[in-house]
Amino acid sequence: MDEKKICVREARVSDAEALCEIYAYYVKNTAITFETEVPSVAEFTDRICSIQAWYPYLVAECNGQILGYAYAHRYHERAAFAWDVEVSIYIHQETRRGGLGRILYEALEAALKKQGVVNCYALVAEPETEDDYLTFDSLKFHQKMGYHIAGTQHYSGYKFDRWYHMTTLEKFLGEHKKGMTEIKPYRTVE
Repeated sequence: MDEKKICVREARVSDAEALCEIYAYYVKNTAITFETEVPSVAEFTDRICSIQAWYPYLVAECNGQILGYAYAHRYHERAAFAWDVEVSIYIHQETRRGGLGRILYEALEAALKKQGVVNCYALVAEPETEDDYLTFDSLKFHQKMGYHIAGTQHYSGYKFDRWYHMTTLEKFLGEHKKGMTEIKPYRTVE
């Protein structure tokens, strides 16, 4: 994949079908997501709109084809968690391991920093031992991107007649200090 041809941009409502197709592979064939039913395009559209009310939802495309997407959303609703987000990324299964994940996460983290987000959390499914549905690749990717393990919920997800762990990884994007300013909605920052 030629990284020079990759364009990262905001997701559009018209992207929902392509994004849903990428996600469907992970729902049907992996334990990367604990979702067991593929959402409808309408539901995916609602998810995009809901997230974009405050946070970035980015797609990567090459020659007009969407190859992956990444987004952030509120980690917890309580006011004290306002500076925290959960991040997610999905890459088209045929373009994995080509650097696209790094490109998307770098763009996502840059946008989150501008908003004033301080803490990023990634919830990563982890197998006891690798199997046909889940490897340690996502865990390794996040660690390569500077995320550190914050904790693991053991045997917390049941999919494909197997139990999987959920590991939380964290990355600090900003300084933890007194007098924090409120984060800004994504679309209001440059």
